[in-house]
Amino acid sequence: MQEKGNISIHTENIFPIIKKFLYSDHEIFLRELVSNAIDASQKIKRLAALGEYKKEVGKLRVEVEVNKKKKTISIKDNGIGMTAEEIKKYINQIAFSGATEFVEKYKDKGEDQQIIGHFGLGFYSAFMVSKQVEIETLSHKEGSVPAKWVCDGETEFEIKSSKKKSRGTVVTLHIAKDSEEFLETARIQAILDKYGKFLPIPIKFGTKEESVPDGKDKDDKPKYKSVKKDNIINDTEPIWTKSPNDLKDEDYLKFYKELYPMSENPLFWIHLNVDYPFNLTGILYFPKLKKDFEIQRNKIQLYSRQVFITDEVKNVVPEFLQLLHGVIDSPDIPLNVSRSYLQADGNVKKINGYITKKVADKLGELFKEDRASYEAKWDDIGIFVKYGMISEEKFHDKAKDFVLLKNTASKLYTFEEYKTFIDTNQVNKDKQKVVLYASNEDQQHTYIDAASKRGYDVLILNEVLDSHFINHCEQKFEVTFKRVDADVVDKLIDKGEAKTSVLS
Repeated sequence: MQEKGNISIHTENIFPIIKKFLYSDHEIFLRELVSNAIDASQKIKRLAALGEYKKEVGKLRVEVEVNKKKKTISIKDNGIGMTAEEIKKYINQIAFSGATEFVEKYKDKGEDQQIIGHFGLGFYSAFMVSKQVEIETLSHKEGSVPAKWVCDGETEFEIKSSKKKSRGTVVTLHIAKDSEEFLETARIQAILDKYGKFLPIPIKFGTKEESVPDGKDKDDKPKYKSVKKDNIINDTEPIWTKSPNDLKDEDYLKFYKELYPMSENPLFWIHLNVDYPFNLTGILYFPKLKKDFEIQRNKIQLYSRQVFITDEVKNVVPEFLQLLHGVIDSPDIPLNVSRSYLQADGNVKKINGYITKKVADKLGELFKEDRASYEAKWDDIGIFVKYGMISEEKFHDKAKDFVLLKNTASKLYTFEEYKTFIDTNQVNKDKQKVVLYASNEDQQHTYIDAASKRGYDVLILNEVLDSHFINHCEQKFEVTFKRVDADVVDKLIDKGEAKTSVLS
């Protein structure tokens, strides 16, 4: 068997474009090729489960190998495999068409139009780093003949016979001179750790030394020896794919430390799991937020079917939820579209609404079930709740019942409790409740003392967000806020008779 041909009748050659326009993100080639190998492995698994593949499936796994001497990288799987006809259909037509569409969407676009995670280039991402690519494959189908496809980055390809004996596919990249950084073991390990840490099929990359028990020495103390083991880089069943009933607090905390090793333990977390009207799993952690509202270095990580996509989740989750940490995984978030398109996507809107509701419900539940514990955490979660109320109407509707106000005596009230507490004593001439607050206790202590002697209560609102929160509350709760040092104590709350309207 030997055949030559052109991949596409298109006159434009997309290969130079692929190489150039994604220059800073060439590493995604490995994510795309490993993802393809995972898909092939899962397909054979499904066919066996359906009874359509009768032979032994064996132990499924993907192997990544670097040969520095030959300057090659190979991605091997023992999945479904392909026939020569399937290579022509999937590689020469479907995959090429998808890559062409991707390039057209991406090139010459601004930041807001960029494709999220640069996802969708697929098999042809191999040519970002290669001068030649080979596919050697044997289909799972009875009587199939192994085939080899070769392309050197032009539109011509060649298909010939192969000596491959076992089911599956090997993609071999002959690395171009300007991409030889990818022949370094540490570089490939880092890319696999980034994108493939939680993929559902084991990924082997070389071997590693491990210390194992080796009997006892002459003093009856345990001995150990060093053995070589396969270096499996991924956890195929991360905890967000499991039922919350099967997990303990230690599991959630261990996973958090795995994601953010330098961080303090989170306050609490939410396990997301919904399959209708969209698919979404994940775990969102409430971190201890800093008082100065600093930009968080830890971010929510977005996955699609356990493949890491990005930690830039702007337009994927509401802005205030970006203060949380953790993982969300959804195949229903479109990945081969621009960031700006995401905002209008129906599933993204539903996911936003669902996460907002789950977060609000969790906070409401904590408040009702253990108020003392909730109050103890308020200094850490207060900024988050206030931010959510200001920026998201649906969150405000629920959070108005569990947002807390702290006074100078460190007592915490809900809004309704506080309105009742200051009723009659802090009402102005227009029958409107007046909330007094301090933005700096130290500098305003004399004003606070004067107000307290007058029988007034003073709140502490001294965080970066509080000026916005005050404006929001004045609109939503029909109260007036007044800073404690805005006037002398006698004039802080004008209790004079309301003026009669000249029209009455």
